[in-house]
Amino acid sequence: MRKSKVKKVAFYLLLAFILFYLLFPFYWAVNSSLKTEAQIQMTPATFIPRDPVTREFSPSFHNYRVIFDNQQFIRGVWNSTVVAVSTTALALTAGSFAAFALGKLRFKGRKPALYMILAMTMFPQVTVLAGLYAVINTLNLSARLSMILSYMIFTLPFTTWVLTAFFKGLPPALMESAQVDGATPFQTFYRILLPLTAPAMVTTGLLAFIAAWNEYLFALTFTSIDPGARTVPVAIAYFGGAVARQEPFGEIMAAAVVVTVPIVLLVLIFQRRIVAGLTAGAIKG
Repeated sequence: MRKSKVKKVAFYLLLAFILFYLLFPFYWAVNSSLKTEAQIQMTPATFIPRDPVTREFSPSFHNYRVIFDNQQFIRGVWNSTVVAVSTTALALTAGSFAAFALGKLRFKGRKPALYMILAMTMFPQVTVLAGLYAVINTLNLSARLSMILSYMIFTLPFTTWVLTAFFKGLPPALMESAQVDGATPFQTFYRILLPLTAPAMVTTGLLAFIAAWNEYLFALTFTSIDPGARTVPVAIAYFGGAVARQEPFGEIMAAAVVVTVPIVLLVLIFQRRIVAGLTAGAIKG
């Protein structure tokens, strides 16, 4: 009995450490975003915003007012929304068709095609950046379209791979019954199988959205000659201080909090479908 209690205590201590390790950076970002420049420079650093003189609790929303008055940041949020939503929609559309074919149809080269798709996810982004940038310049594509197409390189293979496993787990009797009723393969896919993949679609779609929303390397490269198309990670990186050589740390933290909140809300809203998508196919019976 004593040994089981020790294990339980150790488990909860480990859980508390992991929770602290994951949440502390976000807490520190919120804490720093509520401080003025003088409060940020206080030593030792304070875990809550305090007045430099009275040491009383004194939060400030100045950094949030500044970033929402910053047209560069607002434009970056809009660009990120357009690019991330477009990338997610294209990845889910193309990925669901490919996953249906790879998971339910039988044709030559199906397994090699699936392994090639998996292999595409193993290449680091930087290895394809130079060649991709040359192709984009040759085709003279806009910065936003360039980002959408380039983000498909790492969102589409992942989406296809996950959805293929989900389609494979659907009972074959569903497709057979639809064929007996005279449904075409497309009707079977669109009207019967696709609605059943909603948990997997939400899971892969959200992960694809987060990947496109947070991407920095491609966005920095493709918007180098078109500053108006900068996404929000690049816009934050270009924040300038009120005076020369000043790092606007508080504003950067405030922008980071604002950018993170939509992702957290999406996860909270779709958490049940995300869990269902991640655990689909784990139990067979």
